[in-house]
Order: sequence, then C-alpha cells, then structure tokens
Amino acid sequence: MATVSERNKFVLVEIWSDVVCPWCYIGKRRLETALTSFEHAADVEIVWRSFQLDPRTPKNSYEPVYDALAKKFGGSKDQVKQMTAQVAELAEAEGLHYDFANAVSFNTFDAHRLLHLAKKHGAGGEAHERLMRANLIEGARMDTGTLVKLAEEVGVPGDEARHVLDTDEYTADVNADIRQAQEYGATGVPFFVLDRAYGVSGAQPAEVFLQALTTAHKAGA
Repeated sequence: MATVSERNKFVLVEIWSDVVCPWCYIGKRRLETALTSFEHAADVEIVWRSFQLDPRTPKNSYEPVYDALAKKFGGSKDQVKQMTAQVAELAEAEGLHYDFANAVSFNTFDAHRLLHLAKKHGAGGEAHERLMRANLIEGARMDTGTLVKLAEEVGVPGDEARHVLDTDEYTADVNADIRQAQEYGATGVPFFVLDRAYGVSGAQPAEVFLQALTTAHKAGA
C-alpha cells in the first residue's frame, strides 16, 4: 500500500471510534456532510480505527445503557435520561434516530476484532456504520450471533466472522489501534487524524471538518 507521501494529493482520514459511542456516529455524519461540499472528496481515503470507551465492561455482559451510564457517572437514571436526550436531539439533526431506552451496553473489543475482518474484505466503513446503527438505533443485543449476522449483511462471510469471534484473531490489531490513539494523545472518541498531521477531536461541526480537509489537501498538493 502506498504511503501518504506517495499518494499525490490524496488525503488520508483515520478515525478512531467505538460502536457504542453516540458522538462517534454524529461525527461520522458531520464528516460525510463536509465531504459533500469538498471538491476533492474523491481523493479522500477513510480508514476506521479501534478504540474502547469503556474497556472495563465485562465481556459477555449486556446491560441497558441507562443503567450502565448511571453506574459509570454516579448519577441517577433520570439524570442519565436527561443527558442522553440532549445527545439524541443533536443526533436527530444529523438524521440519526437514537433509541437510548433500548440500547444495550457491552464490551466492544470483539466487535472491533470483527471490524478488522470486515476491513480485510473492503467493508470496514460499511461494517462500522452497520454496528453503530444496530446498537444506537435498533437496540440490538450485540452478542456473537448478532455480530455474525450484521457482518454477513455487509458482505463478510459468516463462517469467517464466527471464526474470528471464537478465537483471538485481530487482537493485536485492535490493541495497536488503541495504542496509536494514545500516542496521539487521544483520551476519547471520535478522534480524526488527517494525513497523520492534522487532528480533529470530537464531533465537530461540518465546517470544521471541511476546513481540515482543505488544509490537508493543500499541504499535500
């Protein structure tokens, strides 16, 4: 694969994200909006990277989001509902209809391993989108069977998906992504890095992404 310097005028956008992160989905939509106004959008390559918002969540544990957030932040469920309602309102503006009442918190490490398999099949972006939608909008219980089904929906062979989930395959890749984010100084997601030189932290407005894309493209011209 060509390095960034070898790709004439191309812009590499690496995105560290977690599939349970509502701000990550909002950030994805805002970047996509920026790309519709970016005249060199065809010259942008997007690569999704792994990150865990809460790696302490027990594996094979599935808990309603309201309960999980109340424990994490030490607040009441009513406070959590108010907080998530504000996020849901912002998501609606991006065409995302979050259903926090039915969303389920889970350890996302295996989901990220599956996303690396999807990337191998050229469906990394599609898989990330599908898993976020399943969790944040459809309220899916993200167990092994569901992850395999979602992988198949984006063109990943089910037997390969199940094999990955039944083993420790791609563990090193997920850990490498997380380590790279930490080296960049990222403490949360979404976190965007353009051409490994320009960082954008958080779900910034589309205008911020457009400016970052323009800057990166000009620098590589």
